[in-house]
Amino acid sequence: MKNKLKEHAPVIAGIILILVLIFIPTGFEGARIYQGTERVPARVISTDDTQIVDNGLIRTGEQSCEVEVLKGKFKGRSIDSAVNMLTGSYENDKIFAEGDKALIIISYRGDEILSAAMIDHYRLDFEIILALIFAAVLIITAGKTGFRSLLSFIITILAVWKAVVPLYLKGIDPIISGAVFITLLSVIIIAMVYGFDRRCFAATAGVLSGVMVALFFGAVFTHLFKIHGAVMSMSESLLYCGYGNLNLTSIFTASIFIGSSGAMMDLAVDITSAMHEIILKKPSISTKELIISGMNIGKAAMGTISTTLLLAYTGSCIAMLMVFMAQGTPLVNILNYKYVAAEIVHTVAGSIGLTAVAPLTAVLGGTVLTHSGKTAESEK
Repeated sequence: MKNKLKEHAPVIAGIILILVLIFIPTGFEGARIYQGTERVPARVISTDDTQIVDNGLIRTGEQSCEVEVLKGKFKGRSIDSAVNMLTGSYENDKIFAEGDKALIIISYRGDEILSAAMIDHYRLDFEIILALIFAAVLIITAGKTGFRSLLSFIITILAVWKAVVPLYLKGIDPIISGAVFITLLSVIIIAMVYGFDRRCFAATAGVLSGVMVALFFGAVFTHLFKIHGAVMSMSESLLYCGYGNLNLTSIFTASIFIGSSGAMMDLAVDITSAMHEIILKKPSISTKELIISGMNIGKAAMGTISTTLLLAYTGSCIAMLMVFMAQGTPLVNILNYKYVAAEIVHTVAGSIGLTAVAPLTAVLGGTVLTHSGKTAESEK
């Protein structure tokens, strides 16, 4: 009974946490600029492209769309001229065609529609389908472990949106709040795998040790490289939205260890699980022997996982690298650009923290898991 309670306690705690996070307000709901408006899906009935100006690759002007509202207060109503503004940016602009499903914003007064604007193509239904496929594949292939992984995934998303982002916007120290967030998240996610036992403590301690290492090197080299947090995409918009008090550089530094923490958890759990398996097979193994085994396991794991962050960040900036090569930009110029240096700090500092996880987890795991052979027996 006690073992079953220990096994199911993290799942119960995770479900409770999900419910709390769903209903807890962020404090930023009901922005004044969105009052008197409704965001709903609509079907494009026809389009008028006569006001679009084509200048080579650049398209500016506006597209007028006749749409039928599919949900909300004005469901079934037709709007003759929902406006789609074009700014000449391929990144942000969109063109609608007859039959498309779009997300529109309706400004209204009582039952009267004042205006309507096209926001973007409506993707929520397909996003839900993709999420359901992901959940089904995870549970079918991994069973109970897959279900626990799904809970961890949901908790992470909700915690970032409902806790981390609001705390950052309220000016709470990003590094401290980020470290607390990773600590709590690590305990919950790793407990989903092990339950609340010594393995959970060993793996979590290993992750947090790696996070501290990544934080140290990230902070030091962010300062040495003279990188301002405004290098982050969309960060300057925050300053112009009335949040000029935010320390963007601290947020950038926190993003380094937050971004690498997932890979750290993966590595710490791999090493801890292998060490636990060893002690089950050989309960009499000494602390020193187990630590050495953990080190060897970590070396093998680091052979591939150290490239995880590199490939992740490279994939996100491949277009930028293509531009540099297409323009024949000298390598010395590339390496000295602020945004490239920022990616280098992200990748290398995170990788250093990731590399530190293996030996630290091995030492902590070896110390915690071996206790005169009794731990192994009690875990059976």
